[in-house]
Amino acid sequence: MKSPAAKRRRSKTETDASSPEAKPKREVKFSNLTKVFFPKDGFTKGDLIRYYSDVAPFLLPHLHGRPVTLIRFPDGVNGEKFYEKNAPHFAPPWVKTIAVARRHHEGKINYLAINDASPLAWCANLAAIELHPFLHRAPKLDQPTHLAFDLDPGEGATLVTCIRVAFLIKAMMDELGLEVFPKVSGSKGLQLYVPLNTPVTYAATSAFAKAVAELLAQREPKLVVSSMAKVHRRGRVLIDWSQNSGSKTTVAVYSVRGKREEPFVSMPVTWADLK
Repeated sequence: MKSPAAKRRRSKTETDASSPEAKPKREVKFSNLTKVFFPKDGFTKGDLIRYYSDVAPFLLPHLHGRPVTLIRFPDGVNGEKFYEKNAPHFAPPWVKTIAVARRHHEGKINYLAINDASPLAWCANLAAIELHPFLHRAPKLDQPTHLAFDLDPGEGATLVTCIRVAFLIKAMMDELGLEVFPKVSGSKGLQLYVPLNTPVTYAATSAFAKAVAELLAQREPKLVVSSMAKVHRRGRVLIDWSQNSGSKTTVAVYSVRGKREEPFVSMPVTWADLK
């Protein structure tokens, strides 16, 4: 995964359109390619750009049309990080944005729209290690395309504990005739996605996800909690249903994570893999 371009201090490339909508090639300038972002294995900024360029055909369909929040690590995972919602003022004109009204304040946020390979590479050059899209697509900002369960292990619980809980959720979705897809979070737990093929609001998906979490917490109190309070989570798994909100984002499939000193990725897995 090492990038040959990482041997140079500055480079540039032309990126092809790798999205549902064909775009012309654009020149993206890169800098500081040899800067180490993950110290354990020497993974550099150039490596990050190469990774996102390679994975673009698989990642972009999941980002297309969605407002995206970046988590940037200018000095790597051991430096300071910050969330960037508004597109930077220096963004080139071909980096599109999606205007979203602020929920509790006046004005709007111009989120980035990462619809093809050029803005994806440009974001990687900004040290945007993590990409966090919303569950909806513009312009239908109150209509999620899927609902999400974030399985977060408490102290003493493991990924295997999360897998046990995931199969409980799958069994419940099977009874309801709903398909569910798992992915590892790239951190400690699992995330499950249920596609929604009919118009549904966040009010409905949030209430549904909360009901599922609370029901499983009642059925399996030694394994599952639905309360956010960490004091109740030792040895158990939190089913975080609160992700189903128009104001929250979830880490993208295939996004790199900045949680450790080596790069992990939020990867789709199969139920056979988990079994």
